[in-house]
Amino acid sequence: MHDTPIDTARWPSPKLRARIAGFFYLITFVAGVFSLKLTSGKLAADLTADVAYVAVTVLLYGIFKPVNRNVSLIAALISFVGIANGTLTALHRSLFPMNPLVFFGFYCSLIGYLILRSTFLPRVLGVLMAIGWLGWLTFASPSLSHSLYPYNLAPGIIGEGALTLWLLAVGLNEQRWNEQNS
Repeated sequence: MHDTPIDTARWPSPKLRARIAGFFYLITFVAGVFSLKLTSGKLAADLTADVAYVAVTVLLYGIFKPVNRNVSLIAALISFVGIANGTLTALHRSLFPMNPLVFFGFYCSLIGYLILRSTFLPRVLGVLMAIGWLGWLTFASPSLSHSLYPYNLAPGIIGEGALTLWLLAVGLNEQRWNEQNS
């Protein structure tokens, strides 16, 4: 579960990685809002959000590896499937006949679990992320998501938004991350 000496030498501190993840999460949010509001430029906004979410996924995988390497890897793989499906959906070539937000719901639930098991982030963020998946899960049913829209966006936006703001403003408790990593 330790970073290799090469990783340690090349990567910034865990706290800085958390803040960078928060920055890319913010880009994902902003691009996602533009994507919802735009008619022209929607594809560019979608692709920007997808690329930023790749960075979030990679960074959060590394941050949560000390908590549980396998769960962190599964979360990252689910996120990558959601990103790929989202990109292909934007290009009208969907892999799955499912809204990509469903994948991000499962991703949020796993990240919520990892936060709850971590010692370096507030547990309330884990609870908010775990609740956030419920909103994204409604997108598994087009009729349900349509009838609940836009209220079904709130749990995910609150959960992921709170995590984004925390990562940007505070990062993580580096001493506790190092303890959990050893």
